[in-house]
Amino acid sequence: MNVIVANEKKDSLSNLDIEVIKNIVGEFDSDELVAMFKDFFFDRMILDITAIKNYKDISNIRKLAMELGESKLILVLTDEVCASPSYLSNIISMGIYNFTNNINAIKQLINKPNTYKDVAQIQQLNDESIAATNRVGKKNKIIGIKNITEHAGATTLTYMLKKELTAIYGNVVYAIEVNKRDFAYFNDKNMFSVNEIELTKKIATLQNPLVILIDLNDSKMTSLCDEIIYLLEPSTIMLNKLIRKNRGIFEKLKDQKILLNKSLLSNKDVSELEYEANCKMFYNIPPLDERKKNSPLQELLFRLGLIDNTASKKEEANKIFGIFSRH
Repeated sequence: MNVIVANEKKDSLSNLDIEVIKNIVGEFDSDELVAMFKDFFFDRMILDITAIKNYKDISNIRKLAMELGESKLILVLTDEVCASPSYLSNIISMGIYNFTNNINAIKQLINKPNTYKDVAQIQQLNDESIAATNRVGKKNKIIGIKNITEHAGATTLTYMLKKELTAIYGNVVYAIEVNKRDFAYFNDKNMFSVNEIELTKKIATLQNPLVILIDLNDSKMTSLCDEIIYLLEPSTIMLNKLIRKNRGIFEKLKDQKILLNKSLLSNKDVSELEYEANCKMFYNIPPLDERKKNSPLQELLFRLGLIDNTASKKEEANKIFGIFSRH
């Protein structure tokens, strides 16, 4: 069921042919909307942007995305906002890919939500001459990857992410696994296997690293990482095993980046899992063929801040243009 928060577009939104569990009208602070809906179970929020007080301040949109879940929001924009490349770029950067100024397109976005690929060409392009170091920051970025259910796929995902990044940035991307020797089977000279004691020294010896991916396994060396992705295989047996082993696991990981890996869950299934776990999921990635280029990995890397849209600008993205009104 869906929620509608309307203001200037209230008349048009009242005629939407969708299932609605709650409909409110007015102007609200972002904090008010968070308080109203953070613990309220819904599938999608159709949000008239004029219903947000001071909506031109992008931080108010970011707060809603963080607290309510960016994938649950469908923003109904004004023509003025749609004409602002920088505003749209900021929306996309925070993971909101479903937005339109065409009321008739809302049902389409509910039934078939956009991915980053669909909106990549809308995002404001950076100058092509920007060096790779500027894309992810002057300091190298270290991303830890850790299974929270058994065999959730950290080793293979690390390899696949490393391969995607290397195709973009070249040989300044490295991967390290800790306390195992599985990387040897990938035959990649920039992938290393070390024990926990050797990890810090190994990082220090890497030549001009831009991105370092660390398959942490059982290592406690998480403080070395700028960010950590926690992998969850959301099958019934793995979830039940996890809960029996550690009932407080989702409370512990509530503010962390949880990635559903090798997942066959639909958007509705993910929403139900978030409701049951009282914990938001960062990304939902289906089973992938490691021998191919995979667009879900491009979107994940974008959301992690490891690539910008110039890395994917050759991808076709026609769908989004059909959901804006033609004038």
